Amino acid sequence: MSVLAAADQPTLADFGGDVWWIVLIKIVGIFGVLVLMTLFAIVFERKVVARMQQRIGPNRVGPRGYLQSLADGLKLAFKEDIMPALADKPVYFLAPVIATIPAFLAFSVIPLGPTVSIFGERTPLQLTDAPIGVLIVLACSAMGVYGIVLGGWASGSTYPLLGSLRSAAQMVSYEIAMGLSIVAVFLYAGSMSTSEIVAAQADGIPLFGGSVTGPGWYAVLLPVSFVVYVIAVVGETNRAPFDLPEAESELVGGFHTEYSSLKFALFFLAEYINIVTVSALAATLFLGGWRAPWPISIWDGANTGWWPVLWFLAKVVLALFVFVWLRGTLPRLRYDQFMRFGWKVLVPVGLVWILAVATMRAVAREADLDGGQVAVFVGVPLALLILGGLLLASRRSNRDTRVAARAAAAGALNPTEPEVLPPTGQGPAAGGFPVPPMDLVVPPSPRLGRRESVGVGAVVATGRRGTSTPEQEDGDV
Repeated sequence: MSVLAAADQPTLADFGGDVWWIVLIKIVGIFGVLVLMTLFAIVFERKVVARMQQRIGPNRVGPRGYLQSLADGLKLAFKEDIMPALADKPVYFLAPVIATIPAFLAFSVIPLGPTVSIFGERTPLQLTDAPIGVLIVLACSAMGVYGIVLGGWASGSTYPLLGSLRSAAQMVSYEIAMGLSIVAVFLYAGSMSTSEIVAAQADGIPLFGGSVTGPGWYAVLLPVSFVVYVIAVVGETNRAPFDLPEAESELVGGFHTEYSSLKFALFFLAEYINIVTVSALAATLFLGGWRAPWPISIWDGANTGWWPVLWFLAKVVLALFVFVWLRGTLPRLRYDQFMRFGWKVLVPVGLVWILAVATMRAVAREADLDGGQVAVFVGVPLALLILGGLLLASRRSNRDTRVAARAAAAGALNPTEPEVLPPTGQGPAAGGFPVPPMDLVVPPSPRLGRRESVGVGAVVATGRRGTSTPEQEDGDV
C-alpha cells in the first residue's frame, strides 16, 4: 500500500445515502466555511499587499486588525440602500442573488476530506458528488455571468451596462480556456468525478519499469494544463491584472456602480467565494486534493480522520496567496490585449496540449510503455517541436521590430518614426479615438411604462420637493 493512499477514500457509491441531519450539517458547514474564508481572504489580501508595499495595513479593528473585514461587512449592512430612478426594480434586486447563489452551489462537489465519523455516522467530507462533478462547478461559474449582465442592465445607466458587457465577454472567453485546461486531467484520471480525481492522484506514477516512482499530482504531470488553468481563472474571476470590468479609470466602477448596501455586499461576496471555489478546484484537480503533501504523507495517519481538512485548507490559502501576489505585482492590461491573449494564446495552447496529451496516452496504451518512457520518447520530441514552432512564429511576428532595432544600432538616419497621436474627437468619423457616443442610452425596461430612457436632454427627478431650475439649484445653500 502506498504511503499516499487512504483507507477511507470515498467513492461515488458512498454519496446519496446520508440521513437528513447529516446533509443539513454539511450544508451549514460549507456555508460557514465559505463565509469565513471570504472574511479571511479580504484581511489576508490587505495584509499581504501592505507587506509588499512596506505598509502596516489594517491594524485597528480586532487583534492586529484581523476583524477589519467583519467590520466592513457590518458597515455595508447599515449603509443607505439607494435605488436608481430608472432601475428595473425586480431584476435590480435579483441580480446580486443570481450572482451569489451559484457561487455557493459550486462548492457542493468539492471534497474536503475522506470518510469520517460524525456523531457515529460514517460519511464523506463532501456534500455530494456525481460522475460529472467538475462540470457542475463549470456550470455554476457560468451561471454567475447572468447576475452580472442583468445587474448592469437593470441599473438604468450607461457605464454599468458597458461594464457588464465587458465582464460577460471576459468571463465567457476565459472560461473556454479554463475548460480546455482540465480536459487533460479527465484523460489521465479517466473520470470527471472530483472524488475519483483525488483518488487518481493518490499513488505515484511508475517510471522506467517501476524502478522510479514519480509524483502523482497533476500539477507536475500536466504542467501546461496547470499554468493555463491558473491564468484562466484569474481572468474568469475578474481579478487583477485582469480586473477590467472594474477599471475605475474607464468605467467608474463597473457593473455594480449603482449598487449599495447589502446588494453591493452580495456582489462582493460572490467575487471572493468564486476565488475560494476556483482555488479549491485547483487543489482538487492539480494538487492532490485533501491528501497530505510529501513529506507529511510519510506519516500513516496523515490522510485519515480530520487531518486532511487542514492540508486542503492550506492548499487553498496557498492559491489565494497567488491571487494576492499577482494583484500586488502586475499592472492592469488593456482590454484589447487581454482579449487577444485569451483567444490567440490560451485557447490555441489548450487545444494543442490536449492533442499532445491524447497522443501520449494513445502511444502508451498501444506500445505498453510507462510514464517515463512515453515522456522521453514521445513527450520530449513533441515539446521540442512545439517550442520550435512557437519560436519561428515569434521571430516572424517581431521581424519589423528587429529590423528597426538593427538599423538604429547601425546608426541609420531616422531609424524609427515618432509616434503621432491622432486628434481626439467624438467618434471614428472625427478621425480620433473610438469613444462611446455622447447620446448613448440604455434600452428601456418594459416595466417602466411610459418613462423615457436617460439620454441627452432628459430630465431626471432630483428627489427634492417641488421644481427648480439649474440656476436656482446652483444658488441653494
